[in-house]
Amino acid sequence: MNWYVEQGIAEERGVRLERGRIVEARLHWPGALTAGQVEDAVLVSRARSSQRGTLRFASGEEALVDRLPASASEGAAIRARVTRAGTRERDRIKLAQATPSDDDLRPAPTLAEQLTLAGETAETVRRFPEDGHEDGWEDLWLEAWSGTVEFDGGELAFFDTSAMLLIDVDGPDDPRRLALAAAPALADAIGRFDLAGSLGVDFPTLAAKADRKAVDAALDSALAHWNHERTAMNGFGFVQLVARSERPSLLRRLHHDRTGAAARLLLRRAEFVEQPGRLLLTANPAVLARLRPEWQAELARRSGREVSVHGDPGLELETGFAQAVPL
Repeated sequence: MNWYVEQGIAEERGVRLERGRIVEARLHWPGALTAGQVEDAVLVSRARSSQRGTLRFASGEEALVDRLPASASEGAAIRARVTRAGTRERDRIKLAQATPSDDDLRPAPTLAEQLTLAGETAETVRRFPEDGHEDGWEDLWLEAWSGTVEFDGGELAFFDTSAMLLIDVDGPDDPRRLALAAAPALADAIGRFDLAGSLGVDFPTLAAKADRKAVDAALDSALAHWNHERTAMNGFGFVQLVARSERPSLLRRLHHDRTGAAARLLLRRAEFVEQPGRLLLTANPAVLARLRPEWQAELARRSGREVSVHGDPGLELETGFAQAVPL
């Protein structure tokens, strides 16, 4: 399965297309610990008689470590492989995870390298191929930003909590039809939003056991390609899905760093301005405040243009725009 990767400013974006539509996506923000990275770190804490502790890497970022040898003491140098990236949640930062390793040192893999390590093929492109929409990535981005996915007869609403990602199935249709229609829509959203970890899905309550079994069968079919475990639907319509997580999802990136995500989207829009002239970025001041000087310098380098910004408090975070103006 071939992926396309854009090496954007402050982020890397990946998509896999089927029949011209994005069916899987990845969003990587370089600069933090990344699954597959191997680095020497310092053991900064360890509970007595425990195989677990905390490592501090050269960047200053910390990670939880498991399977520590008995001889490892606080202050010791430990070579470790990062197994899961850190992630921001609503009210805390969940640390990355690592395990001791004898592997050769490896810097944080790029998104293309992550895909290759997972057995995929990845082609780096300046811009994703046309997919029948004005901009397929922006369609997906805005869908994730809103946290809602519409399907025939209803919608999925996503709520990211510290415990799990909760997904509410709602709509005016008959509960059985609504639940059956939601199964393929859920599977589609899992791939497009790069979801993993613990997911709780609140389907309509189905009193008949036969109806619940029908939804279970629909989920089995829709999710057959996805490596996961799940519970059967209970009497209240609740299903839990669990899959291994190695990185923040697209949904989590956008929901827990709104201004940072919007700033990066603004940079992408600016990169694709084709008209000649100076680049003017107009956005909510909170978004412009997240534009690091080195990001703006990289935009100027890539575009070969002067770059200026203008704050407009009346704009929503996601509605910033870029345009060419006379020099």
